[in-house]
Amino acid sequence: MTQQFYVGIDHDDKGGLTHLGRMVRDGWIFGIIPETETCAGWDGARMQGLYEKVYAAWEPYAHIPSRLPETLRARHTALYEQAIVKARADGWDAELGDDE
Repeated sequence: MTQQFYVGIDHDDKGGLTHLGRMVRDGWIFGIIPETETCAGWDGARMQGLYEKVYAAWEPYAHIPSRLPETLRARHTALYEQAIVKARADGWDAELGDDE
């Protein structure tokens, strides 16, 4: 079995709006990892560890951005708006495909 590694948010599909890219971005929002960390080369175990920390950070807010405190909500809005602009420039379409 071949071990897989994450390509990094800056090389991820859909401008990093995949489930792994969103996890990295949320890690930035909550200060779990610095915004300079793209997670490129991280193996599955390390990404799982990030997932668990991000999940725990979201729990007090029921995983709903509008429930975040103002400072976190502003970071969330800014980072996701940047990601959406970049993804659209790269040809991303928000419509779900048949395989999604």
